[in-house]
Amino acid sequence: MTFRRFEEGHAPPEMFSGAVDAEWHQMMNTAEYATFCTEQAGALIGHAECKGQGPISWVSAYEEMFGPLPELWFTDADGNVNTAALSLYRETGIAIAEWDCTPIGGDGDGDEVVPKTHEAATR
Repeated sequence: MTFRRFEEGHAPPEMFSGAVDAEWHQMMNTAEYATFCTEQAGALIGHAECKGQGPISWVSAYEEMFGPLPELWFTDADGNVNTAALSLYRETGIAIAEWDCTPIGGDGDGDEVVPKTHEAATR
């Protein structure tokens, strides 16, 4: 989904799940991750610090590809589910969260463009 968003001119998706982010950090520098990215996205997906909060801009795109967001997206690195955010999403279709990093195109060596602004969510 990340490279699809890049190709369509959108900002990269906000990484608001601590559980997903923790797993991503574990995999990022492995040969398996590089192979997966190349096979699935056509290029390596890097990582950059990018703090923010608000409505998550890519929910509709995710739902088109995979269906509703699972509980995992509302789970922190310690396994705690943000039940208020999950309930809001299930009732309204809007996910509101905080994030501190984002995927970027490239290997994270510093020459990637990192978004300065948050893209507005659409519903």
